[in-house]
Amino acid sequence: MITLKVDNRTIEANEGETILSALNRHGIHVPTLCHMEELPPTGACRMCVVEQEDTARLITACSHPVADGMVLSTHSPKVLGARRMIVELLLSSHPDDCLYCSRSGKCDLQQLAEGLGVRRRAAGEPAPSTPMDVSGPSIIRDPSKCILCGKCVRTCEEIQGVSAIDFVGRGSKATVAPAFDEGLNVSSCINCGQCIIVCPTGALSEHSYLDEVAAALADPETFVVVQHAPAVSVTLAEEFGARTGKDVDGQMVAALRRLGFDRVFDTSFTADLTIMEEASELAHRVATGGRLPMLTSCSPGWIKFVEQFYPDFMENLSTCKSPQQMMGAIIKSFFAEREGIDKRKIVSVSIMPCTAKKFECQRPEMGREYIPDVDYVLTTRELGRLLRMYGVMLPSLEPEQADNPFGERSTAGKIFGASGGVMEAAVRTAHFLLTGKEMDEPQIRPLRGLKGVKSLKARIGDLEVGAAVVSGLGNARAILDEVRGGRDDLHFIEVMTCPGGCIAGGGQPLGADLSAIRARMKALYKIDRSEPIRTSHSNTSVKRLYEEFLGEPLGHKSHELLHTHYGKREVMT
Repeated sequence: MITLKVDNRTIEANEGETILSALNRHGIHVPTLCHMEELPPTGACRMCVVEQEDTARLITACSHPVADGMVLSTHSPKVLGARRMIVELLLSSHPDDCLYCSRSGKCDLQQLAEGLGVRRRAAGEPAPSTPMDVSGPSIIRDPSKCILCGKCVRTCEEIQGVSAIDFVGRGSKATVAPAFDEGLNVSSCINCGQCIIVCPTGALSEHSYLDEVAAALADPETFVVVQHAPAVSVTLAEEFGARTGKDVDGQMVAALRRLGFDRVFDTSFTADLTIMEEASELAHRVATGGRLPMLTSCSPGWIKFVEQFYPDFMENLSTCKSPQQMMGAIIKSFFAEREGIDKRKIVSVSIMPCTAKKFECQRPEMGREYIPDVDYVLTTRELGRLLRMYGVMLPSLEPEQADNPFGERSTAGKIFGASGGVMEAAVRTAHFLLTGKEMDEPQIRPLRGLKGVKSLKARIGDLEVGAAVVSGLGNARAILDEVRGGRDDLHFIEVMTCPGGCIAGGGQPLGADLSAIRARMKALYKIDRSEPIRTSHSNTSVKRLYEEFLGEPLGHKSHELLHTHYGKREVMT
């Protein structure tokens, strides 16, 4: 440990760490725009400058290492003047449309201007309006609001391994765009929305379907149903200023009814249904010598990633639809028939933590007779906006239960929202299917946590099953390359597109750090500990669905409705 003086206060730091890291640990705030905690610093934005008093020079806190005896000032007149000038220069060509911007109130640039007292345009004029890229089903790109911080580029390339966007042009003509400055719809973008999460302004946002959903709710001729994903209930409260990790499942159901939805269903039900199909598929592949390792198919960004970059693994993908699409399929088949409703009059809406779900519901494979399984997808953020639009105050509502028959769930279905949850739920049910017995302890600790790659060797009867859990597509690349290179000890691999899983999806509330992601994960596992039904095969409503309609897992009816296929995609490079 070494000591340094910061703002007349002596603090300790680890030798070799950056000034910013030491300051953050001691609760000393220094603003940043380009810094990403999990990646090497670039020092590009210069917002984190501090003054080194013995030399009177400004240094970037994110990239400069600490030194013993260093004396720093984080808010001297020189520092504040430099930061203010940076903000003024960024605003000199920035659009003045904060009233209409999707990030208004949650914009880092806006907050910096407020904090530094920038009240007028000091130089320049707003740049001419640049056409927005609205070609993609999930993400809208507004180049006029880009401040060239590079966080989206680094996330797409260094974390996700997709490289759908990069810097284009030089000097004042520099911008961030897909290859050949084409639309996102023809790029290698996998729609994960992680770029939206890290963008400090409104340059990137989700493609909103709020108007379409509001119109459906107002139409007396339509029957509007809604489903909500496992991770949404432990994140939605953040949109209303509550602590991270608070579970508002019952209040959310009540709120959705206040909005006018005719039925409110829980996607965790079809997470249980997914496990019944997926565990059966794995057991069938093991028994018949099918293609292994089997890869999960719940995450649509991951599916597009395989189609584009690893088409030789197409046969390894589970044929199961995602829980969202399974719910849509049974709503417009079993539910429509049981209730006597024309499926063409049903508008199926899902609330998801994921922007890629907007892309998934529009895939031609996800429907029958030209009727999509799911009509519209709203993110957690969009649901927060919809509730405020209708004056529904979530914190004041009394909890209510989701509607049957698709409201009952196990906690195995609920933990789908965290990286490792799909695998843990599958192992619990696979153990029962292969041995006829429940696991002595259903909690599988090696599969939990935020580590990017987790592995497990589990003995199920006479079979030793090798399993791996991966989140973040950069990590997925690494493990697929290992399998390509001859690794043969894995039977099953769970992949989540977003680091940490759906709790950190591209449609979740903005501004969450690692501690918030951990709190969300902890909330899901608290639910798993506290409720009695902890395995998907114990869900009585799932059992009844098979008895009354589907027949059996992997049967003809379930194959027709709950399974699908995928195809190779060309990548623009």
